[in-house]
Amino acid sequence: MTDRYETFAARIDERFGEQMARVPSSCGELTFVVDKEDLIEVATALRNEGEFGFEMLMDVCGVDYLNYGSDEWTTSSATGTGFSRGVEREPVILDEADEFDPQRFAVVYHLLSLQHNLRLRLRVYAGSSNPPIVKSVVDIWNGANWFEREVFDLFGILFQGHPDLRRILTDYGFIGHPFRKDFPLIGNVEVSYDVEKGRVAYQPVSIEPRTLVPRVIRDDNRYSADLKDVQDG
Repeated sequence: MTDRYETFAARIDERFGEQMARVPSSCGELTFVVDKEDLIEVATALRNEGEFGFEMLMDVCGVDYLNYGSDEWTTSSATGTGFSRGVEREPVILDEADEFDPQRFAVVYHLLSLQHNLRLRLRVYAGSSNPPIVKSVVDIWNGANWFEREVFDLFGILFQGHPDLRRILTDYGFIGHPFRKDFPLIGNVEVSYDVEKGRVAYQPVSIEPRTLVPRVIRDDNRYSADLKDVQDG
């Protein structure tokens, strides 16, 4: 992190106090976590107050932290390429939990201040409610309109106060939200043209779910260093 950004981070700490908590970064990006109840107040101040001046919203994206940092298999050594056995996993059709982990779903805002040539990233956790809900920032940055629709479509996060919250990438009859970690990789339905009905028809997906894992290197004579040397002459 450059001295300029460290000075800027100190100004944010002084202005917002406990409303914004800094997140450690390994890539030199300035990131703060904001409580969803404080989002509108903080975002308005970041846009309007002259010492910040974040007049441009570059991007809004969703994140699903389900099973964050864990793997579907455990192995101490594996090849860099190639696959072998498949891990069988029960497909999840819809997430019907009454509540989520409070930090499972997050919305991330990428801000740009043209007048100060500074960038800032805000992260807001959606809380434990099902469906997850975050207040819309369309009234602050009008460009958030389609970004928030995309997050709703792919992650199922609702934006309170959005003027037209509809799906934007998937079909109107699509089931579920495909960027959630528990959404089955094969999907829920498959689409084909039905000649008899004369239209596109939906039916339950017919392939079996399978997760491929790297091939494990096993210790046997095929990998013996002496044998390899003999083959190489």
